[in-house]
Amino acid sequence: MNRLFTNPILPGSYADPSICRVGKDFYLVTSSFEYYPGIPVFHSRDLVHWRQIGHVLDRPSQLNLDGTPCSKGIYAPTIRYHDGLFYVSSTFVESATGARRNFYVTATSAFGPWSDPIWLPEAPGIDSSLFFDDDGKCYILANRKPPSGQLYPKHMEIWMQELDVNQGRLLGPKYSLWEGAQKWIHAQEAPHLYKLNGYYYLFIAEGGTGFTHSVTVARSQSITGPYEGCKSNPILTHCHLGRSHPITNIGHADIIQTEDGEWWMVCLGSRPYGGFSNLGRETFLVPFIWEEDWPVVNPGIGKVELKLPCPSLSIHPWPTERACDHFDTDTLAYYWNYLRTPRQSFLSLTDRPGFLRLKLKPDKITEVSNPSFIGRRQQHKDFAVRTVMEFTPNNEYEKAGLVLFQNHDFQYRVEYSLKHMNKLVTVIARIDGVEQVLAEHILPDSKTNDRLFIKVEASGQQYSFYFASKAEQWIPLYEKADGTILSMEKVKGFSGAYIGLFTSSNGKQSDNYADFDYFEYLP
Repeated sequence: MNRLFTNPILPGSYADPSICRVGKDFYLVTSSFEYYPGIPVFHSRDLVHWRQIGHVLDRPSQLNLDGTPCSKGIYAPTIRYHDGLFYVSSTFVESATGARRNFYVTATSAFGPWSDPIWLPEAPGIDSSLFFDDDGKCYILANRKPPSGQLYPKHMEIWMQELDVNQGRLLGPKYSLWEGAQKWIHAQEAPHLYKLNGYYYLFIAEGGTGFTHSVTVARSQSITGPYEGCKSNPILTHCHLGRSHPITNIGHADIIQTEDGEWWMVCLGSRPYGGFSNLGRETFLVPFIWEEDWPVVNPGIGKVELKLPCPSLSIHPWPTERACDHFDTDTLAYYWNYLRTPRQSFLSLTDRPGFLRLKLKPDKITEVSNPSFIGRRQQHKDFAVRTVMEFTPNNEYEKAGLVLFQNHDFQYRVEYSLKHMNKLVTVIARIDGVEQVLAEHILPDSKTNDRLFIKVEASGQQYSFYFASKAEQWIPLYEKADGTILSMEKVKGFSGAYIGLFTSSNGKQSDNYADFDYFEYLP
């Protein structure tokens, strides 16, 4: 019996996957939106086990996220390898109505370092990708409004133009390639072009990134078209399975062939629970074959499953990631992110070895700014998080604690602060920008209480909060809080929930800080 693997291969908010192969090695990138560093990079030898090896955009000179709203920022990167170089193209979405700026970066190794972005101001649309033809020419593809005008809301087309990757400039005319397979459905985007058996194959996403998301394909014997759609389009979608299906929102695919000749597809999808998607859009893997020169996804089944037979590749697991980060290294683990580009040093792992020190900044976790915050993705429906911090607030403005973050207007915070000179631990729900204190507990005025243990346990859509002054002597703060406020559906955003540590002096200057001894995340 074939070994089985479990989908998603990247759980949590890892959307818009793109993949390439170099020899026996596979590399994968995903969207990063308003989080910094940008564009996580993963490495695998068997398509099932992945380890993060860095980020593409890890220097402020590469990525200016100042003022970038939640669910904007870096969209849908594509990774390709050609003639000894890795290329990643992507789109920087500045705001809801601002510019969409396409760019690409290069590196001799997927581990980096990556170049500063090469911006392409004459390349409209989103989800740019690169294609290298057999003659060495490179082309860029993205979407745009049809030159003849839109026939319905979000009606888009896929365009293509030659790109001089050495000079960083577009050449020749723009070609209109395809307006998608499903007339009157919207948001034709995420083009990926491949050449196989005398055909150019154009894979795109249609239907938006929610419930009606889908993968469609067209082909042509000429790179500029005309492209004919596959008669069995969409070749992959889950919208016909209903909203209660365990996997929804399937779409935005990229394909790869193994050395053994197998074909596999990575795509995004969501695993809603209780009708809501707190985990965001995740990365899934599904096999496909070619029949009469058209792709057939997961033949005989036609959908992405939670359990599937492994690729024929030799199994290659990586060392298991530690469940508890003791902050005992000089750099943060790759799974940690900031909100937007850090413009000043507010974090130290060396000021007090074995602790994460977060300095207080005036910025608030409720603002579109760069607060003193680090966070990691929620990756499981049921989980437990524990941390302990040492913090002595000097006034009522100074706060530190743990945050469950969907965006600046939807979050839960466990805060340690002062109120009327009393030390206080508080649970705050922020829903659509309105804050409500769910629970507060006055701590005895003792030096020992400057060390505060915090725990959050999630059971589906019920989140419970606990604290302790001594290890493992947990006291309930608030139990069974409504977790749906952390879902994409409630905020109409693109990212899943994050769990993080934060400090703030709430608009005031402060030299204070909080020290965190560890952060444990257990599914």
